[in-house]
Amino acid sequence: MTTNEPRPGPDRPGYSPGGRRPLPQQANPTWLGHVRPEYYRQAPPNDRGGFQPVLPPAVAAASALRRGRSSAGLSGLLLAGLFLGFFSLFLVLPFLLGSTGVSGFVIGFVASLIPLGTVLLTVRFIDRWEPEPRPLLLFAFVWGAVVSIAVTMLLQPYFSAVAGPASGLDYTTFAVTVQAPVVEEFAKSLGLLLLLLFARKHFDGPVDGVVFAFTIAAGFAFTENILYFGRAIAESSDPGTEFAVVFFLRGVMSPFAHAIFTGTTGLIMGFAARRWHNGLSVLAFAVGLVPAMLLHSAWNRMGADFLATYLLVQVPIFLLAVLVIVLLRVAERRLTRQRLTEYAAAGWFSAAEVDMLATSGGRRSALRWAKSTGRGPQMKALLEAATQLAFTRQRILSGRDVPAHLLDERHQLAEIASLRAAVVR
Repeated sequence: MTTNEPRPGPDRPGYSPGGRRPLPQQANPTWLGHVRPEYYRQAPPNDRGGFQPVLPPAVAAASALRRGRSSAGLSGLLLAGLFLGFFSLFLVLPFLLGSTGVSGFVIGFVASLIPLGTVLLTVRFIDRWEPEPRPLLLFAFVWGAVVSIAVTMLLQPYFSAVAGPASGLDYTTFAVTVQAPVVEEFAKSLGLLLLLLFARKHFDGPVDGVVFAFTIAAGFAFTENILYFGRAIAESSDPGTEFAVVFFLRGVMSPFAHAIFTGTTGLIMGFAARRWHNGLSVLAFAVGLVPAMLLHSAWNRMGADFLATYLLVQVPIFLLAVLVIVLLRVAERRLTRQRLTEYAAAGWFSAAEVDMLATSGGRRSALRWAKSTGRGPQMKALLEAATQLAFTRQRILSGRDVPAHLLDERHQLAEIASLRAAVVR
């Protein structure tokens, strides 16, 4: 049974020697939500009095602050991204049209929507528990689809001139196995660094890092696919066959290649984001680039033994990525349950409401019930608000920008009370 009361003694879970306040039992439910004793505090008590629980009739036992409502800071970052994207188009679009022709560009654009949709649907699945603000996701996509392409085009000649001769490789081998992995991963991950530095309130863990990285990579792969698909149409004597082969290789066998490369950087930066230190963020950016570049280079080196390497190396890497994502989602749910349990102990939720808010089945049942009564949007907002509240508390307990998050907590608790009233009215 979870309690908010500290339990002293070396035989108790969470005990910390040296005179520091011990942690309550289960305060650290997962590796994702680790907090230290010196930062722990009880949830604020509910002094508003009793409330009517929000529960579907058949589930009684079993963000209001919508993150899509962007703050001025999110709007500013989005505007900066759109500004950079607009001017990057003057470099990227002529290059694409010159390489593919108009017909190749149109066919490549349409065909590229298929792998793009696959990756973005995956992003939506990963991001369902604690959705990121749409302005930030749009920034990430624009950065990947346009800005990172322009950065790549600008940096490649200089990188080739400096590093090419020193590598001792012929130009083609160097361009494929060194230049492309280094420059492209740097260009994509630069967007992650900007998000971490300027939207740190929303980029505060490994799940956020994976979501933003996948979105940036989806945009980059979308534009790159337009180029490859369009060239297959424009430069081949048998465009139909060539296009089918290229589409199968890039659109069917490897739609997640760029996502996995950049996802490793996002994962590492997400862990660093929990410390909220700019120097550590930049260090994590540099460290996270290493596995991304190595994976990218290994992918580009596959040649005559492509199928064997794909099955023996790339498929296991993909399955490992799936496993990591599943573990991250499980950890998010356990963390949400624990933090909401602490609010329940302070009188903000009933135990049955925590079960409803912190499980996928409970959420689905709640939404079905609310939609049947015409209050689906209110219930959806309540579910998102409760999740956001749980993660706000996690930030407080981690000692990150505590005064600002305490203010957020007060606003979120008041908003949850209003949403509960709107659902049960």
